[in-house]
Amino acid sequence: MANSKPAPKAAAKPSSAKTGAKSGSKKTAAKKPAPQKPRARRPKYSKAEVFEIFKRFQAALPEPEGELHYVNAYTMLVAVVLSAQATDVGVNKATIPLFKVADSPEKMLALGEDRVRDAIKSIGLYRNKAKNVIALSSALIETFGGAVPQTREELETLPGVGRKTANVVLNIAFGQPTIAVDTHLFRFGNRVGLAPGKTPLEVELALEKIVPEEFMLHAHHWLILHGRYVCKARKPDCDKCVIFDLCKSPEKIVAV
Repeated sequence: MANSKPAPKAAAKPSSAKTGAKSGSKKTAAKKPAPQKPRARRPKYSKAEVFEIFKRFQAALPEPEGELHYVNAYTMLVAVVLSAQATDVGVNKATIPLFKVADSPEKMLALGEDRVRDAIKSIGLYRNKAKNVIALSSALIETFGGAVPQTREELETLPGVGRKTANVVLNIAFGQPTIAVDTHLFRFGNRVGLAPGKTPLEVELALEKIVPEEFMLHAHHWLILHGRYVCKARKPDCDKCVIFDLCKSPEKIVAV
């Protein structure tokens, strides 16, 4: 009997899943959602209470001023850049003599990075800050003709300048009603529930929403000074607080 060869196996048909993967239409990449603007959280205070809070701050200190030394818009900008992670008192000790010899971008560049670094070496992070001062001075001359720009967007293009620094310069140097949120203001806004927020930007937006227009120019000064000297981090001096009866903070200390 002749040997018969086994019939060849039929080729397996490609599964529909695989076929679909090869011949199907290409999947379009999912678009990333556009970043949402942080929402301002609701304060614990009514409009009447907010108005009364700022009315009292105004009565106690009608013309508040920042504590950094400066002689013009340029030196204001430099002082705020140097104040990052440093005290105003410490910055002033270095900048008072510095600004006597360099009160413009041109004079600061002529001074040079080495001498600027020596002048501010008592300030934390002085090496990097000296580089930023020289770099921003150069940028001011090249891009803005030596003048300090008067918009937040332009200021933030300068080395060492973020949103808070830009807001301080716009407010103090140019009289714009901006709110610069530092550690004191951020703590105070959350502690008392006036402007709760997880980030400085959220606190800033919350304040912009509730502060009456007539108080906007000086609002951040009052809040920073109150947070620095009265509603202090470790233990608030509630007996010195001008808004004690309005305060809704759980940390409020009631005298017995």
